[in-house]
Amino acid sequence: MPFAFDHHPATMLVRKLDSMAALSDDEREAVARLPLRVQSLDARRDIVRDGDRSLRCCLLLRGWVCRYKLISEGRRQIISFHHPGDLPDLQTLYLPVADYGLATLTNATVGFIAHDSLQALAEEFPVVGSLLWRSMLIDASVCRAWMVGMGRRSAFEQVAHLFCETYLKLHAIGLADDYRCPLPITQVDLADALGLTSVHVNRVLKDLRSKSLVTLRNHTLVFDGWDELLRISEFDPTYLQLKSEGRDEPSPSAGARGNREPGHRELTSVC
Repeated sequence: MPFAFDHHPATMLVRKLDSMAALSDDEREAVARLPLRVQSLDARRDIVRDGDRSLRCCLLLRGWVCRYKLISEGRRQIISFHHPGDLPDLQTLYLPVADYGLATLTNATVGFIAHDSLQALAEEFPVVGSLLWRSMLIDASVCRAWMVGMGRRSAFEQVAHLFCETYLKLHAIGLADDYRCPLPITQVDLADALGLTSVHVNRVLKDLRSKSLVTLRNHTLVFDGWDELLRISEFDPTYLQLKSEGRDEPSPSAGARGNREPGHRELTSVC
């Protein structure tokens, strides 16, 4: 009897790995059969704390999480956002002590995978093992892109760049389409990721709306001027290392979406 991929929690990891390189049917089935301990978590809850030692990795099945660092007086720097299919603490498979915190931003469902299971999978299926390594290298590429943004881009360019990145990452795993994607986070979250204040982020969002580039409504980000956002942010998707064959993926040559119905012109705060 064929394996029911769509009904297994690890299907999201299959999608994520398949967005980087084509997997064989045997590799897909092996990933989908990974033993998970599934758990539902409330928003704003720590999954990993700085300094933790762990014998398992967290596969995000639903919702958004972030990696972060805290400095004095509880000031937070978000160092990455993660979406379904991500293994945001995969480093613990190779580094015994976490040097970051990992927390839910929304209500989330996660699947915990024992390190032994992941190591056995990587040994039996070397292609899958190389893709796990590749996912960590891509995380490092994203970190470099964020660092360049905080060091050299204006706040407007930073937000535009992050929005383009978010859309393409979600599109690659089938969670965004038609130049719209979920954005279920707060302005404070965006500020903590970009090294800005929430007031500054609010101004940028209003500016994006006034220029008819994006709108935000009911936690959905709608791109009204995709080409212009790419131009403003000098966005080059190469660092995301997404597989393009067989996928109608937006690119720097994709056309802007143009005007949308009036109801989408009302900008609401990210919340």
